[in-house]
Amino acid sequence: MSEAGQGGWRPGGGRHVLLAVHTGRQDITELARSSAARLARAGITVRVLDDEADALGIDGAEVVPADAEAARGAEIVMVFGGDGTFLRAAELARYSHAALMGVNLGRVGFLAETEPEAVEETLTAIEQCTYSVEKRLAIEVDVLDAAGNVVGGTWALNEVSVEKAQRSRVLDVVISIDGRPLTSFGCDGVLFATPTGSTAYAFSAGGPVVWPDVEALLLVPTNAHALFSRPLVTSPDAVLSVAIPPDGNRARVSADGRRALDVPDGGRVDVRRAARPVRIARVHPATFGDRLVAKFGLPVRGFRDARRHDPGHELRPSRNVLARDVVTLADGNGAAGEEVRGGTADPHA
Repeated sequence: MSEAGQGGWRPGGGRHVLLAVHTGRQDITELARSSAARLARAGITVRVLDDEADALGIDGAEVVPADAEAARGAEIVMVFGGDGTFLRAAELARYSHAALMGVNLGRVGFLAETEPEAVEETLTAIEQCTYSVEKRLAIEVDVLDAAGNVVGGTWALNEVSVEKAQRSRVLDVVISIDGRPLTSFGCDGVLFATPTGSTAYAFSAGGPVVWPDVEALLLVPTNAHALFSRPLVTSPDAVLSVAIPPDGNRARVSADGRRALDVPDGGRVDVRRAARPVRIARVHPATFGDRLVAKFGLPVRGFRDARRHDPGHELRPSRNVLARDVVTLADGNGAAGEEVRGGTADPHA
Protein backbone atom coordinates (compact mmCIF):
# COMPACT_ATOMS: atom_id res chain seq x y z
CA MET A 1 0.00 0.00 0.00
CA SER A 2 1.42 3.40 -0.92
CA GLU A 3 0.49 7.03 -0.67
CA ALA A 4 1.88 10.36 -1.81
CA GLY A 5 4.76 12.02 0.03
CA GLN A 6 4.58 14.99 2.37
CA GLY A 7 3.20 12.79 5.14
CA GLY A 8 4.95 13.94 8.32
CA TRP A 9 4.90 17.73 8.02
CA ARG A 10 2.31 20.44 7.76
CA PRO A 11 2.55 23.64 5.67
CA GLY A 12 3.69 26.52 7.80
CA GLY A 13 5.00 24.24 10.51
CA GLY A 14 8.49 23.76 9.10
CA ARG A 15 10.06 20.59 7.77
CA HIS A 16 12.30 18.26 9.75
CA VAL A 17 14.46 15.31 8.67
CA LEU A 18 16.02 13.04 11.29
CA LEU A 19 19.32 11.36 10.38
CA ALA A 20 20.17 7.84 11.58
CA VAL A 21 23.78 7.07 10.67
CA HIS A 22 26.20 4.18 11.01
CA THR A 23 28.99 6.38 12.34
CA GLY A 24 31.60 3.61 12.43
CA ARG A 25 32.71 4.38 8.86
CA GLN A 26 34.20 7.66 7.72
CA ASP A 27 32.70 7.50 4.22
CA ILE A 28 29.21 7.14 5.70
CA THR A 29 29.60 10.09 8.08
CA GLU A 30 30.94 12.28 5.26
CA LEU A 31 27.98 11.41 3.04
CA ALA A 32 25.59 12.19 5.91
CA ARG A 33 27.28 15.56 6.49
CA SER A 34 27.05 16.60 2.85
CA SER A 35 23.42 15.49 2.68
CA ALA A 36 22.60 17.44 5.83
CA ALA A 37 24.20 20.56 4.37
CA ARG A 38 22.07 20.32 1.24
CA LEU A 39 18.87 19.78 3.22
CA ALA A 40 19.70 22.78 5.39
CA ARG A 41 20.20 24.95 2.29
CA ALA A 42 16.70 23.91 1.20
CA GLY A 43 15.29 25.24 4.48
CA ILE A 44 14.79 21.82 6.08
CA THR A 45 15.75 21.41 9.73
CA VAL A 46 18.13 18.50 10.24
CA ARG A 47 17.95 16.49 13.45
CA VAL A 48 20.67 14.18 14.71
CA LEU A 49 20.67 11.71 17.59
CA ASP A 50 22.56 12.70 20.71
CA ASP A 51 24.69 9.55 20.62
CA GLU A 52 25.76 10.32 17.03
CA ALA A 53 26.06 14.10 17.19
CA ASP A 54 29.76 14.27 18.12
CA ALA A 55 30.81 11.80 15.41
CA LEU A 56 28.78 13.65 12.75
CA GLY A 57 29.72 17.19 13.77
CA ILE A 58 26.92 18.83 11.74
CA ASP A 59 26.73 22.56 12.47
CA GLY A 60 23.26 23.89 13.16
CA ALA A 61 21.68 20.45 13.55
CA GLU A 62 19.00 19.91 16.18
CA VAL A 63 20.23 17.30 18.66
CA VAL A 64 17.55 14.98 20.08
CA PRO A 65 17.63 11.97 22.44
CA ALA A 66 17.52 8.57 20.77
CA ASP A 67 14.09 7.66 22.13
CA ALA A 68 10.46 7.38 21.05
CA GLU A 69 10.21 11.17 20.69
CA ALA A 70 13.19 11.52 18.33
CA ALA A 71 11.14 11.38 15.12
CA ARG A 72 8.05 13.12 16.46
CA GLY A 73 6.98 15.78 13.92
CA ALA A 74 9.67 14.73 11.42
CA GLU A 75 8.79 14.13 7.79
CA ILE A 76 11.57 11.67 7.00
CA VAL A 77 14.02 9.52 8.94
CA MET A 78 16.94 9.31 6.53
CA VAL A 79 19.09 6.25 7.16
CA PHE A 80 22.76 6.00 6.16
CA GLY A 81 23.94 2.42 6.61
CA GLY A 82 22.85 -1.17 6.09
CA ASP A 83 19.73 -3.06 7.10
CA GLY A 84 20.84 -3.11 10.74
CA THR A 85 20.92 0.69 10.85
CA PHE A 86 17.55 0.75 9.08
CA LEU A 87 15.99 -1.51 11.71
CA ARG A 88 17.40 0.72 14.46
CA ALA A 89 15.88 3.73 12.74
CA ALA A 90 12.55 1.90 12.49
CA GLU A 91 12.45 1.87 16.30
CA LEU A 92 12.76 5.67 16.29
CA ALA A 93 10.05 6.15 13.65
CA ARG A 94 7.73 3.57 15.19
CA TYR A 95 5.50 5.99 17.11
CA SER A 96 5.62 8.90 14.69
CA HIS A 97 4.25 9.70 11.24
CA ALA A 98 7.76 9.85 9.75
CA ALA A 99 8.67 7.70 6.75
CA LEU A 100 11.97 5.83 6.59
CA MET A 101 14.24 6.48 3.62
CA GLY A 102 17.42 4.43 3.46
CA VAL A 103 20.72 4.95 1.65
CA ASN A 104 22.32 1.50 1.37
CA LEU A 105 25.90 1.52 2.61
CA GLY A 106 25.87 -2.08 3.80
CA ARG A 107 26.15 -5.40 1.98
CA VAL A 108 22.69 -6.31 0.71
CA GLY A 109 20.45 -3.50 1.87
CA PHE A 110 17.00 -4.84 0.94
CA LEU A 111 15.28 -2.21 3.07
CA ALA A 112 17.14 0.80 1.69
CA GLU A 113 15.68 2.87 -1.12
CA THR A 114 18.82 4.02 -2.87
CA GLU A 115 22.52 3.42 -3.41
CA PRO A 116 25.14 6.07 -2.56
CA GLU A 117 25.58 7.18 -6.17
CA ALA A 118 21.90 8.19 -6.33
CA VAL A 119 21.83 10.27 -3.13
CA GLU A 120 21.49 13.57 -5.00
CA GLU A 121 18.35 12.32 -6.73
CA THR A 122 16.97 11.18 -3.40
CA LEU A 123 17.66 14.55 -1.77
CA THR A 124 15.91 16.28 -4.66
CA ALA A 125 12.87 14.08 -4.09
CA ILE A 126 12.82 15.06 -0.41
CA GLU A 127 13.18 18.76 -1.21
CA GLN A 128 10.39 18.65 -3.80
CA CYS A 129 8.21 16.08 -1.95
CA THR A 130 8.12 13.87 -5.03
CA TYR A 131 8.46 10.56 -3.16
CA SER A 132 5.76 8.02 -2.34
CA VAL A 133 5.24 6.18 0.94
CA GLU A 134 4.67 2.45 1.32
CA LYS A 135 2.93 1.09 4.38
CA ARG A 136 4.60 -2.13 5.48
CA LEU A 137 2.93 -4.68 7.74
CA ALA A 138 4.63 -5.06 11.13
CA ILE A 139 4.01 -7.65 13.85
CA GLU A 140 3.34 -7.40 17.57
CA VAL A 141 4.31 -10.06 20.09
CA ASP A 142 2.86 -11.05 23.47
CA VAL A 143 4.78 -13.33 25.82
CA LEU A 144 2.53 -15.19 28.25
CA ASP A 145 3.30 -17.29 31.31
CA ALA A 146 1.90 -20.76 32.08
CA ALA A 147 -1.27 -19.20 33.54
CA GLY A 148 -1.94 -17.21 30.37
CA ASN A 149 -0.93 -13.83 31.78
CA VAL A 150 0.90 -11.43 29.49
CA VAL A 151 4.35 -10.82 31.00
CA GLY A 152 6.09 -9.05 28.13
CA GLY A 153 5.78 -7.83 24.58
CA THR A 154 7.62 -6.34 21.64
CA TRP A 155 7.23 -5.74 17.89
CA ALA A 156 9.18 -6.32 14.66
CA LEU A 157 9.40 -5.13 11.08
CA ASN A 158 11.27 -8.18 9.75
CA GLU A 159 10.77 -11.15 12.04
CA VAL A 160 10.41 -12.52 15.54
CA SER A 161 12.29 -15.69 16.38
CA VAL A 162 11.48 -18.04 19.25
CA GLU A 163 14.78 -19.77 19.94
CA LYS A 164 16.11 -22.40 22.32
CA ALA A 165 18.04 -20.91 25.21
CA GLN A 166 20.37 -23.92 25.55
CA ARG A 167 22.25 -24.82 22.39
CA SER A 168 22.76 -28.43 23.49
CA ARG A 169 19.04 -29.23 23.75
CA VAL A 170 16.17 -29.38 21.26
CA LEU A 171 13.29 -26.93 21.75
CA ASP A 172 9.90 -28.66 21.95
CA VAL A 173 7.08 -26.52 20.57
CA VAL A 174 3.36 -26.75 19.90
CA ILE A 175 2.20 -24.60 16.96
CA SER A 176 -1.31 -23.13 16.94
CA ILE A 177 -3.13 -20.91 14.47
CA ASP A 178 -6.04 -18.80 15.74
CA GLY A 179 -6.10 -20.77 18.98
CA ARG A 180 -6.32 -24.18 17.29
CA PRO A 181 -3.37 -26.61 17.66
CA LEU A 182 -1.78 -27.46 14.31
CA THR A 183 1.33 -29.53 14.97
CA SER A 184 4.21 -30.08 17.38
CA PHE A 185 7.86 -30.97 16.94
CA GLY A 186 11.35 -30.46 18.27
CA CYS A 187 13.45 -27.77 16.59
CA ASP A 188 16.08 -25.09 17.01
CA GLY A 189 13.37 -22.45 16.85
CA VAL A 190 10.42 -20.95 15.00
CA LEU A 191 10.38 -17.74 12.94
CA PHE A 192 7.39 -15.46 12.53
CA ALA A 193 8.06 -13.08 9.66
CA THR A 194 6.43 -10.29 7.69
CA PRO A 195 6.58 -10.05 3.89
CA THR A 196 9.25 -7.38 4.39
CA GLY A 197 11.26 -9.85 6.46
CA SER A 198 10.76 -12.74 4.03
CA THR A 199 14.11 -11.92 2.40
CA ALA A 200 15.95 -11.82 5.74
CA TYR A 201 16.22 -14.55 8.41
CA ALA A 202 13.17 -16.42 7.10
CA PHE A 203 14.72 -16.66 3.63
CA SER A 204 17.91 -18.17 5.10
CA ALA A 205 15.78 -20.73 6.95
CA GLY A 206 14.09 -21.87 3.74
CA GLY A 207 11.01 -19.67 3.80
CA PRO A 208 9.34 -18.24 0.69
CA VAL A 209 10.02 -14.81 -0.80
CA VAL A 210 6.85 -12.77 -0.43
CA TRP A 211 6.30 -9.50 -2.27
CA PRO A 212 6.06 -6.68 0.32
CA ASP A 213 2.66 -5.50 -0.89
CA VAL A 214 1.18 -8.92 -0.07
CA GLU A 215 -0.45 -8.84 3.35
CA ALA A 216 0.35 -12.12 5.10
CA LEU A 217 2.17 -13.62 8.07
CA LEU A 218 4.87 -16.29 7.71
CA LEU A 219 5.76 -19.13 10.06
CA VAL A 220 9.08 -20.86 9.32
CA PRO A 221 10.46 -23.67 11.54
CA THR A 222 14.24 -23.85 11.83
CA ASN A 223 15.86 -27.31 11.79
CA ALA A 224 12.68 -29.11 12.84
CA HIS A 225 12.72 -32.81 13.71
CA ALA A 226 9.50 -33.55 11.84
CA LEU A 227 8.16 -34.63 8.47
CA PHE A 228 5.59 -31.82 8.44
CA SER A 229 7.64 -28.71 9.08
CA ARG A 230 6.99 -26.70 5.95
CA PRO A 231 6.90 -22.89 6.02
CA LEU A 232 3.35 -21.59 6.36
CA VAL A 233 1.78 -18.44 4.92
CA THR A 234 -1.34 -17.33 6.78
CA SER A 235 -3.89 -14.55 6.76
CA PRO A 236 -2.58 -11.19 8.03
CA ASP A 237 -5.38 -11.27 10.62
CA ALA A 238 -4.41 -14.67 12.03
CA VAL A 239 -2.89 -15.13 15.49
CA LEU A 240 0.17 -17.40 15.34
CA SER A 241 1.22 -19.08 18.58
CA VAL A 242 4.03 -21.27 19.82
CA ALA A 243 3.70 -22.93 23.23
CA ILE A 244 6.67 -24.29 25.18
CA PRO A 245 5.94 -27.37 27.36
CA PRO A 246 6.91 -26.80 31.02
CA ASP A 247 9.28 -29.80 31.01
CA GLY A 248 11.04 -28.68 27.80
CA ASN A 249 13.99 -26.48 27.01
CA ARG A 250 13.90 -22.82 27.98
CA ALA A 251 13.12 -20.37 25.15
CA ARG A 252 13.70 -16.74 24.37
CA VAL A 253 12.27 -14.27 21.87
CA SER A 254 14.35 -12.07 19.57
CA ALA A 255 12.68 -9.29 17.57
CA ASP A 256 14.57 -8.09 14.47
CA GLY A 257 17.74 -9.28 16.25
CA ARG A 258 17.53 -6.16 18.42
CA ARG A 259 15.07 -6.76 21.27
CA ALA A 260 15.06 -9.92 23.42
CA LEU A 261 12.63 -11.43 25.94
CA ASP A 262 12.68 -14.65 27.96
CA VAL A 263 9.74 -17.04 27.73
CA PRO A 264 8.62 -18.40 31.15
CA ASP A 265 8.54 -22.16 31.72
CA GLY A 266 5.37 -23.50 30.15
CA GLY A 267 4.78 -20.15 28.49
CA ARG A 268 3.48 -19.14 25.10
CA VAL A 269 4.30 -16.57 22.41
CA ASP A 270 1.48 -14.99 20.40
CA VAL A 271 2.21 -13.11 17.18
CA ARG A 272 -0.29 -10.92 15.34
CA ARG A 273 -0.42 -8.04 12.91
CA ALA A 274 0.58 -4.73 14.49
CA ALA A 275 -1.96 -1.93 14.61
CA ARG A 276 0.58 0.53 13.20
CA PRO A 277 2.39 -0.19 9.92
CA VAL A 278 5.92 0.98 9.19
CA ARG A 279 6.12 3.74 6.59
CA ILE A 280 8.91 3.50 3.99
CA ALA A 281 9.57 6.31 1.49
CA ARG A 282 10.30 5.39 -2.13
CA VAL A 283 11.83 7.51 -4.87
CA HIS A 284 12.85 5.13 -7.64
CA PRO A 285 10.32 3.25 -9.79
CA ALA A 286 12.12 -0.12 -9.60
CA THR A 287 9.87 -3.04 -8.72
CA PHE A 288 10.52 -5.59 -5.99
CA GLY A 289 11.44 -8.03 -8.76
CA ASP A 290 14.15 -5.61 -9.88
CA ARG A 291 15.50 -5.58 -6.34
CA LEU A 292 15.62 -9.37 -6.20
CA VAL A 293 17.58 -9.51 -9.46
CA ALA A 294 20.02 -6.82 -8.36
CA LYS A 295 20.56 -7.99 -4.78
CA PHE A 296 20.82 -11.74 -5.46
CA GLY A 297 22.46 -11.51 -8.89
CA LEU A 298 19.74 -13.58 -10.55
CA PRO A 299 20.17 -14.66 -14.20
CA VAL A 300 17.37 -13.25 -16.36
CA ARG A 301 18.18 -14.36 -19.93
CA GLY A 302 17.50 -18.08 -19.86
CA PHE A 303 19.41 -20.98 -18.40
CA ARG A 304 21.54 -21.89 -21.43
CA ASP A 305 22.51 -18.31 -22.20
CA ALA A 306 23.31 -17.58 -18.57
CA ARG A 307 25.77 -20.49 -18.42
CA ARG A 308 27.95 -18.77 -21.02
CA HIS A 309 28.09 -15.55 -19.04
CA ASP A 310 28.38 -14.34 -15.50
CA PRO A 311 24.87 -14.97 -14.08
CA GLY A 312 23.19 -11.93 -12.67
CA HIS A 313 25.51 -9.42 -14.30
CA GLU A 314 24.26 -9.40 -17.87
CA LEU A 315 21.87 -6.53 -17.04
CA ARG A 316 22.73 -3.51 -14.91
CA PRO A 317 20.78 -3.35 -11.61
CA SER A 318 19.51 0.13 -12.51
CA ARG A 319 17.51 -1.24 -15.45
CA ASN A 320 14.01 -2.57 -15.18
CA VAL A 321 14.69 -6.19 -16.01
CA LEU A 322 11.01 -7.07 -15.82
CA ALA A 323 10.35 -4.87 -18.88
CA ARG A 324 12.40 -7.37 -20.90
CA ASP A 325 13.69 -4.59 -23.16
CA VAL A 326 16.02 -7.06 -24.87
CA VAL A 327 14.76 -7.83 -28.36
CA THR A 328 15.96 -10.43 -30.83
CA LEU A 329 16.27 -9.50 -34.49
CA ALA A 330 16.16 -11.89 -37.43
CA ASP A 331 18.62 -11.79 -40.30
CA GLY A 332 17.67 -11.91 -43.96
CA ASN A 333 17.43 -15.73 -43.89
CA GLY A 334 14.99 -15.70 -40.99
CA ALA A 335 17.63 -16.85 -38.51
CA ALA A 336 18.00 -15.20 -35.13
CA GLY A 337 20.41 -12.29 -35.21
CA GLU A 338 22.13 -10.27 -32.52
CA GLU A 339 20.36 -8.84 -29.50
CA VAL A 340 19.76 -5.10 -29.30
CA ARG A 341 19.56 -3.05 -26.12
CA GLY A 342 18.46 0.52 -26.32
CA GLY A 343 19.01 0.50 -30.07
CA THR A 344 22.67 -0.55 -29.89
CA ALA A 345 23.73 -3.89 -31.33
CA ASP A 346 25.51 -6.13 -28.86
CA PRO A 347 27.03 -9.13 -30.64
CA HIS A 348 28.48 -10.43 -27.33
CA ALA A 349 25.12 -10.69 -25.53
